[in-house]
Amino acid sequence: MKKSLQLQADLTAEFGTCVFDVTLDCEDGAPVGGEAEHAALVTSLALGAAPEARVAVRVHPVDHLAFQADVATIAGQAASKLVHLMVPKVESVADVQTAVAALDACGAIALPLHVLIESPAAVHRAFDIAAHPRVQSLSFGLMDFVSSHGGAIPADGMGVAGQFSHPLVLRAKVEIASACHAHGKVPSHNVVTEFKDLAALQTAAHKAARELGYTRMWSIHPDQIRPIIAAFAPSEREVDTAAALIECAMAADWAPVQFEGRLHDRASYRYFWQVLERAHQTGLLLPESMQGHFAESVALRH
Repeated sequence: MKKSLQLQADLTAEFGTCVFDVTLDCEDGAPVGGEAEHAALVTSLALGAAPEARVAVRVHPVDHLAFQADVATIAGQAASKLVHLMVPKVESVADVQTAVAALDACGAIALPLHVLIESPAAVHRAFDIAAHPRVQSLSFGLMDFVSSHGGAIPADGMGVAGQFSHPLVLRAKVEIASACHAHGKVPSHNVVTEFKDLAALQTAAHKAARELGYTRMWSIHPDQIRPIIAAFAPSEREVDTAAALIECAMAADWAPVQFEGRLHDRASYRYFWQVLERAHQTGLLLPESMQGHFAESVALRH
C-alpha cells in the first residue's frame, strides 16, 4: 500500500496531475481475525497521505461482520482524506442504502460510494443501483461474476480472451457501462489477472475504452498503470482536432459552425470538450489555447 501511494506521487509529479487513484483494500487485504487492526492501518495511511493524493478504501461487504466497524473506523476518522469508499458485492439498492446509513452515522455524509457488481442478480439491478445519488461509479467484479455461475461459464471467461467473447460476461459488461452512462456515473472495468502479459492488458484496456464505453479501469500491478492510462487517453490527433473545433465554437459563441467539411453544434461540442477532459485527466499536454480552461484538476479521474 505504501509503494502504491509512492508510485502515485511519482506519477503525479511526472504527469503534472494525479492520473490514478490508490484503493487501500480491507476485503481481501485483511487477514481473518485481524480486520480491526487492518482497518486501523488503512486509516493511518489515508490520514498520512499527501494533500494532492487520491486515496480510496475498499471495505468488507455490507453483510460481513466487519463492515460496520470498517466504516466507523475508516470513514469516521479519515473521510476528509478519501475520494470515495468502495463497497464490494453490492446486490441491490438496499445494500447501497445500508452503506449510506453507515457512512452518515459516522458523519461522512458527503463521501461518495463506488460499488462492485459481481453477480447476475446485481447486473440485473445495475440501472437501479447506478441511479442512487450517493453512487459515483460501478465496477465490474469479473472473477466473482464468473464463479457465481457454478461452472456454467468456463474458467477462460476470467481471462482476457474469454471475458470479451463469452456472451454472459460480455453482456454484463455492457449492462454495467450502459447503466452508468444512463445516470451520469463512471463505469470502471475489471482487472486483468495476467499481470505479466502487457500485450493482453493493452488489448483488454483498448477494448474496454473503445468498444464497451468504460472510462476507468482497475490495475493490480504497478506495471499495468501506464498501459491503462495510454489506452484510455485520446490520441494526439484527437486532442488537436478537439482543440481546434472548440476554438471555432467559442469564436462563434457556441453557434453551429462548419469544421473540416462537417457541420457541428452543441452536441458535438460536448463530445470534443470531453476529449479534452480525458486528455487532461490522463496527463497529456493540451494545446496552449486550451490549457487555461483545465487549470483546475477534475474531480474524478477516469
